[in-house]
Amino acid sequence: MNLTLNYINGAINGNITLEGSKSISNRLLILQALCDEGFDIVNLSLSDDTSTLNRLLKEDAVICDVGAAGTTMRFLTAYYAIGNKVKTLTGSERMKQRPIKILVDALNQLGAKIVYEENIGFPPIQIVGQQVEGGALTIRADVSSQYISALLMIAPVLQKGLILNLDGKISSLPYINMTLKTMETLGIQYGFSGNTISVFPGKYRGKTMQAESDWSAASYWFAVCALSKNSVLHINGLFEDSLQGDSVLPAIYKHFGVQAHFENGILILKQQNVYTKHFDFDFSDCPDLAQTVAITCAALGIPAKFTGVESLKIKETDRTRALQIELSKFGVDFHEENKAWVLSGETACMSPVTIHTYEDHRMAMCFAPLAIKHESIIIENPDVVNKSYPSFWTDLSSVGFTCSIA
Repeated sequence: MNLTLNYINGAINGNITLEGSKSISNRLLILQALCDEGFDIVNLSLSDDTSTLNRLLKEDAVICDVGAAGTTMRFLTAYYAIGNKVKTLTGSERMKQRPIKILVDALNQLGAKIVYEENIGFPPIQIVGQQVEGGALTIRADVSSQYISALLMIAPVLQKGLILNLDGKISSLPYINMTLKTMETLGIQYGFSGNTISVFPGKYRGKTMQAESDWSAASYWFAVCALSKNSVLHINGLFEDSLQGDSVLPAIYKHFGVQAHFENGILILKQQNVYTKHFDFDFSDCPDLAQTVAITCAALGIPAKFTGVESLKIKETDRTRALQIELSKFGVDFHEENKAWVLSGETACMSPVTIHTYEDHRMAMCFAPLAIKHESIIIENPDVVNKSYPSFWTDLSSVGFTCSIA
């Protein structure tokens, strides 16, 4: 199934209400499961990833298939390790190619019992839940913050708590802070000094929690605004004082003429038609934004340099390689150079162009704004957006895009 996108109506004006953040929702579900008191979660994400995690936490199945949900795989690995049941965690074929050895090694070192069922270092894994002692541990910090968050969330339940030493450059630090601040809201004490995080034994205290809407999802609307002259968009559901690392979007998109400010709790985006001549940014703290920003640069013909994108290789697909292939269809060069990715050229008006999505929700969404500039964009397998933003195509339609399924 393909989806053809068109936009022919000039400036874009509209109101968008974003769904709950997948990142926050998934953390809250794990903390809810760890809390003896239980609590309600308001604005829980409607994404497939969150639905999968919610379902698996409630089921009593021995074999748990997370599909393509990487966060679910990593969070449940830690959660089941401290349980009292034997579980097998598996997933899609791509999930079986995504490494989990760093997290498994860390948990086993703390006293867990996890073994590989097929290839060493990769799912599926068998977890024999048992009481885990905890203590001090050193873990690489430059691969995936989800490993670290998975360990942190179970830390209060461990007999000795957890002293976690982060080795090397910390990747996606805001996501680690998001985890810690959410834990603190639910009554857990911690310390974070230098590269060491200490979480003390304790119990989560239940209280109603609200999942903020998703700044990652907002990135596609920043891109829409950047590509549509004189556009004005009102985005509902975001917090001005956000825990999400992707809330750096206003600072990034200022380079592309997008003015962003909050007014009565609503984020208002306006296109000012003033652009930078060259873009250079370190995405270590917000890697999920890199694809959308790359497409924005390509559409505007702005040369760019992207650093801090190493983790993109182990996402739903190798995102840097996927971007390279799809951008080449528009005559844009995107290549690796001295541990950075460099972009040059401007998307040429070749229509229609078919975008292969590589079973990656962000590949589908980041290319969608190009329909503003090109006569039509064809998105293969458009349902992949259900992973994080199920209403994406509906929201695009609400501001004047034509979305035709064939």
